[in-house]
Parts: sequence; C-alpha cells; structure tokens
Amino acid sequence: MKLIALLILPAATAAFVFPAMGQERVWRCGNEYTNNAAVAGQRKCQVMEGGNVTVIQGTRPSGARVQPAPSGDPGTGLAASRAPSGSPRVDAAEQRARDGEARSVLQAELRRAEARQAELQREYNGGEPEKQGAEARNHQKYLDRVAEMKAALARNDMDIAGIRRELGRLPPLGN
Repeated sequence: MKLIALLILPAATAAFVFPAMGQERVWRCGNEYTNNAAVAGQRKCQVMEGGNVTVIQGTRPSGARVQPAPSGDPGTGLAASRAPSGSPRVDAAEQRARDGEARSVLQAELRRAEARQAELQREYNGGEPEKQGAEARNHQKYLDRVAEMKAALARNDMDIAGIRRELGRLPPLGN
C-alpha cells in the first residue's frame, strides 16, 4: 500500500506542476496583453499574476476609406445608393413598385393616425373633457385621465411626424 502511495504521489504532483511550468509569462500593457518579454520591457508592461489569461483576437477596424461620390442618374437628379455586397439586384421597375407600395401603406397609416388625432382632440376638448362617472366625486381621477389624454395626443402627434418623415424619404412619384 505504501509503495502505491509513493508511486502515485509523484505522478499527481507532476500533473499539477508541469502545466503551470509550461505557461509563458503574460504582461499587460494597458488594454493589450503580450507574451513577448522584449515588447513588455520597452512598453513598461506589468506581469499578470494569478490565473491564466485567454485573449481572443478581434477584427481591427479598417481606416476610414475615402469613397468617390456616387454618380447619380442625370435624369432624376438623385444619387445612386450602393447596396451592400452580396445583396440581390433589383431592377428599376420592381423598385418603383416597392416604393409605390411603401408609399400607399404609409399614406394609409398617416390617414389613420390623423383620424385618431382628430378623435383625441375632440375628446380632450381643449384640456377640459367631460367628467365620467366617479370623476365627479374624485377630482384626482379626472386629472389623471386628462394627463393621459394629453400624453396620448403628444404620442400620436409624434407618430404623425414620423410617418411624414418616412414619406419624405421615399423618392418622388413618377420616376
């Protein structure tokens, strides 16, 4: 039994010691890590103590490239926008159809939002809507409802402005 313990103890010790001895020293230089002693000495880096360090290399951002201005179609006066590489090409007729469909959807949504705005303004009644049920006895409920109505009016107004912005981004009709 003692012989087995004497054989296992050195093997177990070697299993823990040799991997630690195989680790190179790692230095931290600000937000960068290196295992090159010469670089670490030049940059006055600090040795990392304790556990192992795993560094995963990320992609480096490329420098700002100057791209030539896109050439526009002289007939439309619009600059041609470049699609990302790998995206399918769409012919002009199909793109006009898509733009027309987007325009009709946005216009329908704008009409609904404007109708909702008119309804909200009618209910709001210039900040003095009619009291309902328990609001006659509890003025705070009335004030809370008026505040909610005012917030709904503001939200709907922002929605209308956003839809109009989106409509303005679409190319003009007839191109």
